[in-house]
Amino acid sequence: MRYLFTRIPLAVPGLLLGLGTIAPAHAIDDVHETLDAFLAETFGATVPAPKFLDLDGNAQAQISAALGHSYPQSRLRYWKGNGITAWVIMDKGKEGYQLTDAAFAVKGGAIDIARVLIYRESHGEEVADAAFLNQFPGAHAAGGQLDRKIDNISGATLSVKMMQRMAAAAIALDALTPP
Repeated sequence: MRYLFTRIPLAVPGLLLGLGTIAPAHAIDDVHETLDAFLAETFGATVPAPKFLDLDGNAQAQISAALGHSYPQSRLRYWKGNGITAWVIMDKGKEGYQLTDAAFAVKGGAIDIARVLIYRESHGEEVADAAFLNQFPGAHAAGGQLDRKIDNISGATLSVKMMQRMAAAAIALDALTPP
């Protein structure tokens, strides 16, 4: 449980003030980075206009191989310029969990940058830490998975696997975009 100040759980302050309970921490969107900040980090001052990839049968087959399920949208927005493609992909650790928005920059068929934009779960938020995300650059896709071992985080196993799946999906989708 996340804490307000140092010792008082978030659900307690409302009770102390007679206001009822405050929404639990997992119901709050934890924004770790904005899309604009990610795009500026990826492309610099000149961010290319967004494009759209229609998730037809072939694209759904590619993303399904990586995610383990079809993607719920029929189109996916991406940005491409200077040999780099940026993707924002949403997925969840398992059924019943909340969606996480993650962004990946793909360059030369490998992950160049991995970031968590919004994390909505009560556990596993450590996947947004730089120490974890720095394992992704240079990773390629191999058979719907990444070609390297990504170290697990105790208590965040499902979120770690989710990030690996989303990274593999970004690489697979990148191969479907025109040069």
